[in-house]
Amino acid sequence: MASKSFSKFFAYFYRFLLRRLRSAHATHIRFQKWPPLPDKLSGQTVVCHMEGGLLRSSSIFPYFMLVAMEAGGFFRALLLLLLYPVIACLGHEMRLRIMVVVCFCGLRKEKFKLGRTVLPKFFLEDVGMEGFEILRRSQRKVCVSAMPTVMVEGFLREYLEVEVAVGRELKVFGGYYTGLMEKDSLASKVLLGREKAREADVIGFGGYPNSVHLPLFSHCKEVYLVSEADKRKWRVLPRTEYPKPLIFHDGRIAFRPTPISTLCMFLWIPLAFLLAIARAAIFIFLPYIFSVPLLCFMGMHSRVITSPRSHQATRRQLYISNHRTLLDPLYISAALGHHVTATTYSVSRISEMLSPIRTVRLTRNRDQDKGLMKKLLHEGALVVCPEGTTCREPYLIRFSPLFAEVSEDVVPVALESRVSMFYGTSTSKLKFLDPLCFLMNPFPRYVVELMDKVATGWIGGNKCSSCEIANHLQGEIGKLLGFECTSFTRRDKYLMLASNDGSL
Repeated sequence: MASKSFSKFFAYFYRFLLRRLRSAHATHIRFQKWPPLPDKLSGQTVVCHMEGGLLRSSSIFPYFMLVAMEAGGFFRALLLLLLYPVIACLGHEMRLRIMVVVCFCGLRKEKFKLGRTVLPKFFLEDVGMEGFEILRRSQRKVCVSAMPTVMVEGFLREYLEVEVAVGRELKVFGGYYTGLMEKDSLASKVLLGREKAREADVIGFGGYPNSVHLPLFSHCKEVYLVSEADKRKWRVLPRTEYPKPLIFHDGRIAFRPTPISTLCMFLWIPLAFLLAIARAAIFIFLPYIFSVPLLCFMGMHSRVITSPRSHQATRRQLYISNHRTLLDPLYISAALGHHVTATTYSVSRISEMLSPIRTVRLTRNRDQDKGLMKKLLHEGALVVCPEGTTCREPYLIRFSPLFAEVSEDVVPVALESRVSMFYGTSTSKLKFLDPLCFLMNPFPRYVVELMDKVATGWIGGNKCSSCEIANHLQGEIGKLLGFECTSFTRRDKYLMLASNDGSL
């Protein structure tokens, strides 16, 4: 009985709010309940409120926490977390202003790249399939967000192919963000004037009640609102439906930092640091026959899969693998039961000193690297990662064919790793923290699969070039892991994430 009364009250309040909105906005606007008919969207311009009509969760706190943590550091993130009880009691605009001040004040404008390198992954994981379908069916896409433009523009334009992205503009002084927002966005004013001449073709889409106050909706012929209850039923946008695949992203945080999960992370960090030191010590000082069971007992899950022909490998064997983390050669070494030599490009000196296996830097000079690898292979087993850099997502970067010119046969190794809290890879200057971050995860997981030995000069009984065998083995490893092969290179990754060619 009480639930029926509440439902009637909610329906009455919803109709009352819509009547007030009609009187407050232009009289020709029609506020309607989601979803709109598909034929109404064809050939139309859709103005979509990002938080209300595109993302399944209307909370923007996790995205500001990512900014605070990745751009400002853990102390800034801790301050934002401590302020959350106060922020939660305030109105929407005041909450937004406080989070902007805490997260952006003092950040250098030209170095802020999180809108392109970190946030798109978390935005894509929160996009609802139903909301995205409305956006995809429209002819022209316009997205509006209460968050700063620098946080959302890269995601909306590059990954959702939105023509116009409107957010809040931040004030800058001396090249640094002040933490204050402009009252009116210039982009919003231009958009209002442009769309006003085409009012008959504009349809608004947002959430109830967060989107009803948007000024842009006053220039829409119809506005469709979806309730929070309906959004909770939305499906996650599958990776296969992404307009642009998410191949590269940066940052240390591997989970969505809601207030509860962020609190758990800060409580875990002291224990995680001690646990990582203990795990590293076991890796370094104990032989594999003792270290592997001990590390398993300490939460490091690993699985080794071998093929019958992989046991035919000799002590002077060349192993090639896809690249997931800096610990790849170490896990291959543990799977084989003996030490190997690993080639590297940009591993820090600290990681080299602490590594329990031998690591050798390549020079990026093809002839010198070829001679060096032949010499190392003559001394013992050698592990090479032809991708040249790590990739977190289920994609393989283009394989360098140099390995095929070093040995007559190779043993391909397929690697898969999983983390739940911290990524063990980065493009930052603090790369020496990569192994530590991986070891700080509660239950890091690795799967090592040794494949059959392959001749480097032949494919299916036919002679082949080094490039052809490299592409072939990339495809075989990708097929085994369920990963998609790409033609991207290390240089492409670093240009996107770090604005350099990866040679630093």
